[in-house]
Amino acid sequence: MALRFVVAFIVVLACARQTRAIADEAKREANQSDYTSIDSLLSFFLNLAGYGSVIIPAALFIRHAQKSKWLNEGTGPIYSLLRTCIVEKPDEAATPTKTMEEGGQKADNEPAPPPLWHTGLLLLFCAVGLQLSYLTWGVLQERIMTQEYDGVKFRNSQFLVFVNRILAFAVAGLVIALTRQPIHRAPLYKYSYCSISNILSSWCQYEALKFVTFPTQVLAKASKVIPVMIMGKIVSRRSFPWNDYATASLISIGAGLFLVSSEGHGDGRGEHGEQRGASENSVTGLVVLVGYMVFDSFTSNWQSELFRTYKMSPIQSMFGVNLFSCLFTLLSLVEQSQFFSSLAFVMSHADLLFHAVILSICSAVGQLFIFYTVKTFGPVIFTIIMTVRQVLSILLSCYIYNHTLTSTAMIGVVIVFIALFLRAYLKSRALGASEKK
Repeated sequence: MALRFVVAFIVVLACARQTRAIADEAKREANQSDYTSIDSLLSFFLNLAGYGSVIIPAALFIRHAQKSKWLNEGTGPIYSLLRTCIVEKPDEAATPTKTMEEGGQKADNEPAPPPLWHTGLLLLFCAVGLQLSYLTWGVLQERIMTQEYDGVKFRNSQFLVFVNRILAFAVAGLVIALTRQPIHRAPLYKYSYCSISNILSSWCQYEALKFVTFPTQVLAKASKVIPVMIMGKIVSRRSFPWNDYATASLISIGAGLFLVSSEGHGDGRGEHGEQRGASENSVTGLVVLVGYMVFDSFTSNWQSELFRTYKMSPIQSMFGVNLFSCLFTLLSLVEQSQFFSSLAFVMSHADLLFHAVILSICSAVGQLFIFYTVKTFGPVIFTIIMTVRQVLSILLSCYIYNHTLTSTAMIGVVIVFIALFLRAYLKSRALGASEKK
């Protein structure tokens, strides 16, 4: 049964690749270079097929290894590596001396809290670090995906995801090597689930910019609280207070106003200057953004479950997720014969290479700032900082890339961000009330 399933999957992968080849050949014969919604759909399914070519054999192997005893009885480095990937460590193996942040006992001589000026400077450092990292990341993201390099646009969103993940993986590994981390209990394969959804959400994020403007993308990302709540109910069976539903409704209203009235979706033109169907671009871009929100919502909820179950550090999670992300994207690119062609294109355009490297550095460093800000000041302060960043991202994009917004779209933006600030305020009040109890 398993063998027939694998054979069927290989046939599907071969058919998908052949479909892409036929579509590319037809476009070449017609002398067309526009990137259409069909191209995006084909890329999505080919990417999925590439990930599946790794996941399906690995899942069959893990299932066999968990049912048999040979894995636990084997000795040597290979067996040790396999156990790390497949077997969960017991609780008693993860009881090192803990700090207060990790739930340990209170020290006899607890240090005095830092002075107010020190806390203020630290908060300023975190805020500036997050703003610089993600504002630069946003500007470069739009530059890479929407602008030309020597008359040609870079189209491979998955390769850009791969570059991001390689650098994030290296940064996480360096931090783990230089700092003390809790003992890691989770089997590594558990990270593969949110790795897939994380790859797909990033791919959708980049892909959407081929069809809609960056301000539209940012506002859609700001509205992801709605699918996060839905996915939280599905994955974690969480319940939410009434004010979460109220602010989510406000966000929906603001996003709706923006999307139905904003102008200039996508670049609006093909490679030869013909006016593209704006409505088609808008619909395709919004479908891709919905995909982003769904995948990103699953990622955050699955990671929350891993943190709750295995108590790993955020850096360990960053390492594990990016490890699988590098593996999946690399093999998918190679299977589609796109890795070396994309690499050659990047290496032959110095500006693109520079932009991609800086983009990846900002993404990796931004993740470190996120972890440190949440740990030091809590999620409410972090949410406020990132909400300000989203507002600045829209303004910066409109200034640099000459996007125009109608007055109704601006009202929609204001409603969304008022709802986000209100959400942060209500969470702060709820947190303060719980601490008094």
